[in-house]
Amino acid sequence: MKIAITTDSNSGILPQDVIGQNIFVLPMSFLIDGEEYFENINLTADEFFEKQIKSLEIFTSQPSIYAVIEFWKNILKDYDYIVHIPMSSALSSSLETAKHIARTEFEGKVFVADNQRISLSQKQSVYDAQTLASKGKSPEEIVRYLEETKKENSIYIMVPDLKYLKKGGRITKTAAMIGTLLKIKPVLQIQCGKLDSYQKALTVKKAKEMMIFAVKKDIQTRFAKEFEKGLLNISIAYTLDKSIAEEFKQELQEQIPNCKITWVDPLSLSVSCHIGPNALAVALSTMVK
Repeated sequence: MKIAITTDSNSGILPQDVIGQNIFVLPMSFLIDGEEYFENINLTADEFFEKQIKSLEIFTSQPSIYAVIEFWKNILKDYDYIVHIPMSSALSSSLETAKHIARTEFEGKVFVADNQRISLSQKQSVYDAQTLASKGKSPEEIVRYLEETKKENSIYIMVPDLKYLKKGGRITKTAAMIGTLLKIKPVLQIQCGKLDSYQKALTVKKAKEMMIFAVKKDIQTRFAKEFEKGLLNISIAYTLDKSIAEEFKQELQEQIPNCKITWVDPLSLSVSCHIGPNALAVALSTMVK
């Protein structure tokens, strides 16, 4: 029984990093000044931020039905089944679209997990699914595990500039104006795939302190057992500037004994679209045994 794991580029997994594995990445699409681009296909992160900083009109879009059908068809030439892990249903309708396509075009062949994750936590789910497949678990068993553990993750994001949240409709124009005048650096959180406010800071230093406090609290409460057993993935993500992520990694490891950072990755462009350059994130996700 050969099972392929598919996901979208919101997971942050680069196609070249999984060549030869049973993992395949569906690129997200963007409409920038009326022209269509695909993440990591004809749009690199550097090109994206160059366009974003120039204040070009950028809209995210889920993959077309045709693109998804062709993507899965090609994979099923070499595999018996597919387990698909899309971005959180709380942030996009792509999950419902994927379920509809799986039901109408690939009944019994493609299984879609409502994992309610994005970015680093979604990436962890992909590798969990790969591990379970290597252990001989069925597609149904893999999906069941992913959905039963979907809440076992946290993401905290520091946003240095409010204008991108305003452009994306995440905050009002008035709130953005007041926040900018006060030089507020909001710390957002993603729980169960939903983006929400966590804390507000006046400096980047204070925002990072808040994120470290949040990680400590999660380790001591929600994820205490997993952290002790080495089954907690703690990772960092950033937009545009990796140096701020590397600096934060050192601070996190100094503040939390035995803290091992699994990945230091760029945030996916879909997330970056709403928070802009020079943002910083930390994610905690439980791992399959």
